[in-house]
Amino acid sequence: MRSMVVVVLAVLAFGAQAEEESTPCDNVETTEQNYDCVVFNKKTAERELNAAYDELLDRAKSQYTGNSAQLTDFTARIKAAQQLWIKLRDADCAVETFQTTKGTQDFDMAQNTCLAQRSDERSEYLQSLGME
Repeated sequence: MRSMVVVVLAVLAFGAQAEEESTPCDNVETTEQNYDCVVFNKKTAERELNAAYDELLDRAKSQYTGNSAQLTDFTARIKAAQQLWIKLRDADCAVETFQTTKGTQDFDMAQNTCLAQRSDERSEYLQSLGME
């Protein structure tokens, strides 16, 4: 429950900060601005995914203090799951970008959008894992 409060507060803080800061996604009118927005969203989603992953590992360390065998087992499992997820993400994005030509802006936009969406979904999942 406490972790959910922290997540909600972080989202609210990020939202408040986002209102104050300008992003490439503000007032998108051109293809180039749209491209910059898609890249920004991908980088933001990846940064949030890395934070969610690190926070999960930190929660595990707190949860399994004094029980190194369980911590080692959990850490190995989450790392293996993350590696498999990366393969699935890449395969899914290959399907989603199938009809675009690599090296084109259309491909890059589709690829970045897919990576951002999958990273957002994975972040939510990692945040939802309760340590009990």
